Amino acid sequence: MKKYIDTGKKDTRSGFGAALAELGRTNPKVVALCADLIGSLKMEKFIEENPTRFFQVGIAEANMMGIAAGLTLGGQIPFTGTFAAFSTGRVYDQIRQSIAYSNKNVKVCASHAGLTLGEDGATHQILEDIGLMKMLPNMVVINPCDYNQTKAATLAIADYVGPVYLRFGRPAVANFTPENQKFEIGKGILLNEGTDVTIVATGHLVWEALLACEALEEKGISAEVINIHTIKPLDEDIIIKSVRKTKAIITCEEHNYYGGLGESVARVLSQQLPTPQEFVAVNDTFGESGTPSQLMKKYGLDKEGIIKAVEKVLKRKA
Repeated sequence: MKKYIDTGKKDTRSGFGAALAELGRTNPKVVALCADLIGSLKMEKFIEENPTRFFQVGIAEANMMGIAAGLTLGGQIPFTGTFAAFSTGRVYDQIRQSIAYSNKNVKVCASHAGLTLGEDGATHQILEDIGLMKMLPNMVVINPCDYNQTKAATLAIADYVGPVYLRFGRPAVANFTPENQKFEIGKGILLNEGTDVTIVATGHLVWEALLACEALEEKGISAEVINIHTIKPLDEDIIIKSVRKTKAIITCEEHNYYGGLGESVARVLSQQLPTPQEFVAVNDTFGESGTPSQLMKKYGLDKEGIIKAVEKVLKRKA
């Protein structure tokens, strides 16, 4: 397999913060809003350099979404920032009615997504947000895998006209994608070619998929690995092309298996190329308190969980 190098663990939220600061210097239309979580969203540099283009709304997330929608009417490009649980579940009505329905150019930027929020526990570990957002007409849903890709995605969505949900995380994770990559919304990335099974992963699980691919190779199993950073619109072509070759697939995500990447892939396969599929995802439950690594292991969202899913789906191949 092609070797990928972890250049040093970095949190994806810092990739967002670095890109937001860069946008502050290069795009005068970009404005930022936050719901009392400036440090957590790494927005300090943008605020320092652009104090008149920042709005601190306090713990009033619904109000933040309404303000953001209004700012688009004057031509601004608002980036909202808070935890994923508050960026989606708490404000779903406001996003649906004020942003998605009227196709407003708002970028809903959500940190601390999934189980890897860690010790804050189940109430903050939202595992339903991808489903909530992808069901909204007009909404683009992006879930990058590392610092570099989160930075590239943040820069890219500023140029995209329309509502976007950008999901990223709290912990420091492997940083392995190119530093100055071009981010293409809706285009999956083939990371490794294989012949026996397709592994489609998103977010933090992309690195785990690569680790699993390396271990599977030692077992004589050739895995194709695809990074799906955009859940919606989904790159159907890259998935179908791979599955025609491998005839088996697993999907990997830090999300409930209801409503996530796996179900989107299953829809595509059922319509175009029915294929044995296994899901690496949270099994319809809430999270709990623990370190990110403890939780990923307990819920089967790590290298070992991916290997087990591959071995299971291979037994179902025709």
